[in-house]
Amino acid sequence: MRIDIVSLVPEILHSPFSNSIIKRAINKGLIDIYVHDLRKYGLGKRKKVDDYPYGGGSGMVIRIEPVYQCFSKLLSERNYDEKIFMTPDGKLFSQKYARTLTGKKNIIILCGRYKGIDQRIRDYLISREISIGNYILSGGELAAAVVIESVVRLLPGVIQNKDSILTDSFQKESLIAPPIYTRPVVYKGWSVPEILLSGHHKKIKDWFYQKSMQIKRKLDS
Repeated sequence: MRIDIVSLVPEILHSPFSNSIIKRAINKGLIDIYVHDLRKYGLGKRKKVDDYPYGGGSGMVIRIEPVYQCFSKLLSERNYDEKIFMTPDGKLFSQKYARTLTGKKNIIILCGRYKGIDQRIRDYLISREISIGNYILSGGELAAAVVIESVVRLLPGVIQNKDSILTDSFQKESLIAPPIYTRPVVYKGWSVPEILLSGHHKKIKDWFYQKSMQIKRKLDS
């Protein structure tokens, strides 16, 4: 899999992709991630990428030309399965869609900044708009990092223990992962539930399922 990220502040993404699971996936050759500085495609000597919005209003808007030029260069080199824009008014990202993206070969992710981007970019250059929640960030970089880590950890070979992935929240039936415990059995008077120490696999499995359903109902209420 290859992911190209287009950003006005690519430095933000250096740390997330240089550590932990994503770094391991890159080192194994399971994914290639390239971050492109949109300002390199800016207009004139000052590499201008933004301008005032038509019709008035506060804030600056990313112009279509730099984005178009960057996308054109990438699209001239390969075909892309998805051209994603990270935006708070996009479709809410989910584990289901993360699994869908693992089947893609090439993806572009555009990270917005300022007040937003020219609507024509969204209308003509983007195939999917994604949000990680109903709140506002200064830009799409951190949101893109969230999406990428969610996808990368599902790629075969990234995490050796496949069972660990299968028991993640939202992985099955949209359930939430149940409470988990480890040693010691008692700490400061706080005990591990006896059922988990019983060795009765069916009862333990039922307990996990019941707890998952309780958490799901609580979140849905």
